[in-house]
Amino acid sequence: MLHDKTKWFTSSTVLFVVFAFLSGCTTTTKVERIDTNEVKDLSGQWNDTDSRLVSEEMMQDVLSKPWIDNYRSQHNKAPAVIVGEVRNLSHEHLNVNAFLNDVERALINSGRVKVVASSVERQEIREERKDQDMHAREDTRKAIGKELGADFMLKGSINSIIDSEGNQSVKFYQIDLVLISLIDNDKVWIGQKKIKKFVEKRTVRP
Repeated sequence: MLHDKTKWFTSSTVLFVVFAFLSGCTTTTKVERIDTNEVKDLSGQWNDTDSRLVSEEMMQDVLSKPWIDNYRSQHNKAPAVIVGEVRNLSHEHLNVNAFLNDVERALINSGRVKVVASSVERQEIREERKDQDMHAREDTRKAIGKELGADFMLKGSINSIIDSEGNQSVKFYQIDLVLISLIDNDKVWIGQKKIKKFVEKRTVRP
């Protein structure tokens, strides 16, 4: 009988300890809405703030250079730009499409250039024109062969270097963009932006 009581007491003690441990490991989720322009670097990796700030600064630079005025004086119209591929050569799986969208928005909102749809977007639009040609009223059809051809292509790459030791690391990003004339492959603008982040990981104990 004493052996059974001891066994029951031991089992109860183990269950209590396990329950206490699990209770101590319980996690809660807190959600707080913040301003979309507020800087929040949690991991030190490329984030939405980097994408927005880099695109805004580089587009301000390209739009302030002489190539635009030179084109306007020669052709008496705004140049048409197509945003091509920006290759992700960094160590991270970053969202290049978000960066491209930021670039296009900055170009369009400037009012100084026209932005041509990408090859993927153009293909979808061409399919719509074909559908209109078969099914839409004649006075509302959009004719084939009237697309705006780009005068310049913007393309580039994103590179990164990591130097780490223990719980500290330095992350370096270099964004290179180039604007090329589609007539003669002349590079009319080259832009570069560098970002360096110091990241220190700390262990927080309850």
